[in-house]
Amino acid sequence: MTHKREIQGVVVKKSGDKTASILVTRSVLHPKYHKTVKRFKKYLVHDEKNELNVGDSVIAVECRPLSKTKSFRLKTIVATGVK
Repeated sequence: MTHKREIQGVVVKKSGDKTASILVTRSVLHPKYHKTVKRFKKYLVHDEKNELNVGDSVIAVECRPLSKTKSFRLKTIVATGVK
């Protein structure tokens, strides 16, 4: 069995049918100033049941490419956002 990469982030946009855009934040040590800085990246996640809303905290797992830019599918919803 192969190891699939998991990412955790917050839903920032509902992008069409069965798709959501999530923002993943990671902390990196700056090479010159030796201070922790935040780095951000957006991923498209496949949501088969259309159950995600903006503000939800989710975990997504890597899968085969579902479209040109979508290679992650929803695993679990960690916390729901404010409605």
